[in-house]
Amino acid sequence: MGFGKLGARLAPRLVADGGEVVALRRSDGPLPQGVTGVMGDLAAPLPEPLPAVDAVVVTLPPGTGASAYPSVLAHLAAALPTMPARTVFVSSTGVFDGAGSPTPLTEHDAPEPVTDRGRGLREGERAAVDLFGAVVVRPAGIYGPGRDFLVRRVREGAPVNPRRRTNRIHETDLVRTLDLLLRMPEPPSLVHAVDAAPAPLGAVVAFLAARLGLPVPPDDGGSVSGFVYDGALLRSLLGHLDYPSFEDGYADMLERGA
Repeated sequence: MGFGKLGARLAPRLVADGGEVVALRRSDGPLPQGVTGVMGDLAAPLPEPLPAVDAVVVTLPPGTGASAYPSVLAHLAAALPTMPARTVFVSSTGVFDGAGSPTPLTEHDAPEPVTDRGRGLREGERAAVDLFGAVVVRPAGIYGPGRDFLVRRVREGAPVNPRRRTNRIHETDLVRTLDLLLRMPEPPSLVHAVDAAPAPLGAVVAFLAARLGLPVPPDDGGSVSGFVYDGALLRSLLGHLDYPSFEDGYADMLERGA
């Protein structure tokens, strides 16, 4: 459900393994080979039932209609002829918001969101669990090919808050995570999808600026903020990360871009 960059990278892995993939989306357009498209907008009940499936991955973008998650998921449940054996709901570490904390947060820490976006994401997680018994994945700062927001900011010389605590996950490792959670006989109920190297934003942009041969972006004067997430569970599941740090991931991106 939802078929953006994550779906486009996950689907070929499933097809190559003999799976049949159905992409439910609101718009038409090209799909990877072997993927069947179904057009539908779950903002309202679907007029026709969906095909029966063994598993569902929900990849609605965080922050896009987040407050509507419960009704969207209810419409999805009503449209499926049988309940899938596995549902993976892609949420976001944005369920944690507010002043932030340097103490690493694990999957045992309960979020207490204070913004509409954070509360909407949390409502979505709860609805996914209540309706589907979903496995919830919370990525932080997805980056990779085509996800070069921070690189562009450095090239533009845009001011940043170097004291903000940041976490991220390379898209490749996130897709590996989703693939694994679909296949595991007994997956954990919640996973923080973060790499092994949380870092202040200042360290990340300084690394990028050095690689690009550009000045370090100016300080915007912001205060210390942001959270740190413990990714030990994810690493224990995957065995290793292809991109364990921002240095690994961004170096590869810049090399491929060059």
